[in-house]
Amino acid sequence: MVDYKTHVGKETRDKSMFNTPPVFPIFVMHETLKWVKEIGGVAAMNKINVHKADLLYNEIDRNKMFKGTAVKEDRSIMNVCFVMNEEYKEKEADFMAFAKERGMIGIKGHRSVGGFRASIYNACPTESVEAFVACMQEFEKLNA
Repeated sequence: MVDYKTHVGKETRDKSMFNTPPVFPIFVMHETLKWVKEIGGVAAMNKINVHKADLLYNEIDRNKMFKGTAVKEDRSIMNVCFVMNEEYKEKEADFMAFAKERGMIGIKGHRSVGGFRASIYNACPTESVEAFVACMQEFEKLNA
């Protein structure tokens, strides 16, 4: 199965394939690669992703209610993890509910760490990160 010769040999012997290719994942990959090419390629995608991460990390660093869980030089540009500062720890559930009311879902942090995790993968638009930052700022104004 994992030997390429099996696939090539089968195809040439009897004009059939050793197994059926996963058509839908191949199609999705094709569409994704077309999209990446349209926006300028991998370099452009990286620039967009770094910008999104900077927007969110700058707010975490500025906002007195939150703090990042990774040291700055090891921060991910895809999964931004953060917690409430100690003095606001009791507001964690309130922030989760506040964010959910504004359409921010799936931000609960890992069960062993707690806090929050914002996944800002390639398909996450910059506008979504900006909306999340605005949500954090609004929560701070109402609660700090």
